Amino acid sequence: MSIDWHHWQERWDAQQAIYVDRERRFAALLDVLGALAPAELVVVDLGAGPGSLTQRLLDRFPRAQVTAVDLDPVLLEMGRATLGDAGGRLTWIEADLREPPWVDRLPQRPVHAVVSSTALHWLPLADLAATYRTAYQILAPGGVLLNADRFRFARQRGTIWRTLRQLADARRERELARGAEGWDAWWSALGAIEEAQPLIAERTRRFAWFGAGVEAPSMDMHEAALMDAGFDEVDIVWQDLDARIVAALKR
Repeated sequence: MSIDWHHWQERWDAQQAIYVDRERRFAALLDVLGALAPAELVVVDLGAGPGSLTQRLLDRFPRAQVTAVDLDPVLLEMGRATLGDAGGRLTWIEADLREPPWVDRLPQRPVHAVVSSTALHWLPLADLAATYRTAYQILAPGGVLLNADRFRFARQRGTIWRTLRQLADARRERELARGAEGWDAWWSALGAIEEAQPLIAERTRRFAWFGAGVEAPSMDMHEAALMDAGFDEVDIVWQDLDARIVAALKR
């Protein structure tokens, strides 16, 4: 039995939606991108996973060229199976963002935009800062970085951050109580398929470095890392509780 990746992509999008209003966040990111970038834009999607944001980019900007970068063998397989090369407009790069040589495999440089959605929180601060520096280097003048993720508040504002996390967690629990599929359930269900097990085993091996001791950087840390990378403007362009889109502009 072959894996019906289109089915699993639909389930992936559904389970991701219980953690944040993804479509509203995607729409906001694409609105900002459309206002700042040319119609024939060249985009790099970092931590693209199965291409959820990539697909929406390609649909919204029919003349865009997108490069999707990720390390997860399961999500890459799903993305390649469901999106392919989008008629020559999409390039997939299987690479670890913690290893800067990935940038040498980009089909085009410079690029107009670097985007990411629910991905860079996996990176420790030093690797995140290095990724932001690389993003700055590959952007053309006037280029923009847009990172959509959950951003921890600074420690001195811990009560506010904890409150927003509790509200977000309560939203998720309500969806789960209504029968929605969560992260763990999705992976467990896929893991029951024999053909998917080698990919999942490889995923486990590749992400063995990631553990509970890796704390997501705070918003202040992101802003400092972006400014240190050389960006001229950094600001929040959309927010829902602790889910935000951070924009950084290179003049």
